[in-house]
Amino acid sequence: MTGSHLEGRVVLVTGAAGGFGRLLCAGAAARGAHIVATDIDEVGLAELHEQVAAAGGDIICEPADVADLKSLKRVVAAGTERWGAIDIAVNNAGTMPLAFFSDHEAAAEAWSRCIDINIKGVLNGMIAVYDQMMSQGRGHVVNMSSIYGNAPTVGAAVYGATKAAVNMMSESFRVETQGRIKVTIVKPTGVPGTGLGDGIINGDAIVGILGQNLPGFFESFSAMGTDDPKALSTDRDSIDYGMLEPEVLVDQILYAIDQPWGVSIGDITVRAAGDRYLH
Repeated sequence: MTGSHLEGRVVLVTGAAGGFGRLLCAGAAARGAHIVATDIDEVGLAELHEQVAAAGGDIICEPADVADLKSLKRVVAAGTERWGAIDIAVNNAGTMPLAFFSDHEAAAEAWSRCIDINIKGVLNGMIAVYDQMMSQGRGHVVNMSSIYGNAPTVGAAVYGATKAAVNMMSESFRVETQGRIKVTIVKPTGVPGTGLGDGIINGDAIVGILGQNLPGFFESFSAMGTDDPKALSTDRDSIDYGMLEPEVLVDQILYAIDQPWGVSIGDITVRAAGDRYLH
């Protein structure tokens, strides 16, 4: 893509093997960025490398667990050794184990892992790039949050708490590094196409993120692909577009990072105009 501010920039993406991460890596590479991709899924990383390289993109893939600061520092070192900088870091890795407090026996382990990935993983991602970006004199950190970090939500207490923590850490990081490191918080609504919902512990816990819209949502969801006028619209150009697709969210993340160094998009909420999600 000619005229992109991403041309030649080095972009690190966590959780890169699937979902938003894979799409973001491909999209940034297509705009001329050098990609440092990391994930615990080595098979997915290998597939991503093949995909990006086949399209003419420039990418290295380094397996790492975001909950392990040392492994993330190794990823940063690999990118810096290859291209001399880490310009943008997208802390994308996350889990969403929806469950009620009454589900604690089944959910405790998943909640603990959620805290490790969604809070510690984002913190580790910021720490891992801090010294390099400060020595460069500029950088950009993008942290994936959620609209469910905005307010308490039944069935999403732990998930929402982790995203609220991401918001607080991100704003604090921005204040401390202002004029050196840009910070963007991305708050999507529900995006079913990413597979994030696969980690839900209790399916009934989705009631909190849909509230009074729950019955109508499932009726509309079930009617998708039919001529039923109640079906969620899949037309992005329609005002009643009902379910945000991963590609649409990634387009907005690319917009936020494909900016001149002096322009910072600090907080972006992305939703389908006709979705049924609360908050």
